[in-house]
Amino acid sequence: MTYATIERPAAVLADRLDHSVSLICYGYNEEDSISDFFGRAVDLLESVVTDYEIVYVDDCSTDGTWQLAQRVARENSRIRVVQNDRNHNVGFSFKRGVSLAQKEYLFWQTIDWSYDLSDLRIFLELLDHFGVVVGIRPVPIRLLAYVPVVRSIYRVRTRSDDFIRAMVSLANYYVLRLLFGLNVHDFQNIQFHRTKTLQSFELHGESSFLGIEMMIRARSIGLDLIEVPIKFIPRSKGISKGIRLETIWKSCRDIARNWIAWGWRFRLEGRGGHGRIYRLLEPAFLDEKVIVLCAPLFKRFR
Repeated sequence: MTYATIERPAAVLADRLDHSVSLICYGYNEEDSISDFFGRAVDLLESVVTDYEIVYVDDCSTDGTWQLAQRVARENSRIRVVQNDRNHNVGFSFKRGVSLAQKEYLFWQTIDWSYDLSDLRIFLELLDHFGVVVGIRPVPIRLLAYVPVVRSIYRVRTRSDDFIRAMVSLANYYVLRLLFGLNVHDFQNIQFHRTKTLQSFELHGESSFLGIEMMIRARSIGLDLIEVPIKFIPRSKGISKGIRLETIWKSCRDIARNWIAWGWRFRLEGRGGHGRIYRLLEPAFLDEKVIVLCAPLFKRFR
């Protein structure tokens, strides 16, 4: 299988967004998934934007993942791959990928393609209107779904690969909501940023805590956020590392350190900053152009 740039008809090329985009990804021992990932990523980006790059950070894999990544990079100059000196875990790899990004916009995806990017063009276009576009797992529009705790029950089934992982994810969400007071519906999903802005943040997180930290940093400088529905896709290959005891411990330690260092102050100040959080299900607060742009997304809440 080759990963060279796909040749597309002129009509398709003309319809692509005139923005450059960096896709960040990182992995550890993902030889069963990485080839499919690069194939899907190249195909998706070729269909949406005129200029892109894929930055892959290998967290010192011990299987054939790094060799596969190097081969793919040789076949497609838009793919750049680097390897850590040792296994550092998620936070280090993510921040290294962000630091290497060179395009106008930036987002990420997991190697097992956990998030549905069918509406990628809309998400990128929303960056013309908002500072950050935040993915949330969509909840069906039901009366009971507006009750905070009951809303979470609706989300369990589609939150992760299985019930245990979903409960760990949900527990993490409520701990972060309680400690930091940020009123968003998801901290563990994809986000879309302007690359230079994200690179200007001094990020202290070393785990999945980075998701909430990026949103807090963005709001503190006055950037508005908008939540968009991005469905979780269960893993079909490879092994998830998210609920290993070592991973959970590092995440808990990371949350505690950051809350002690600065999070409590943010919590005391209320919601902090000047940036506002917008939601599709609150259209009265959205600009008409945004509502028109997001019209195809409303069906995700059915």
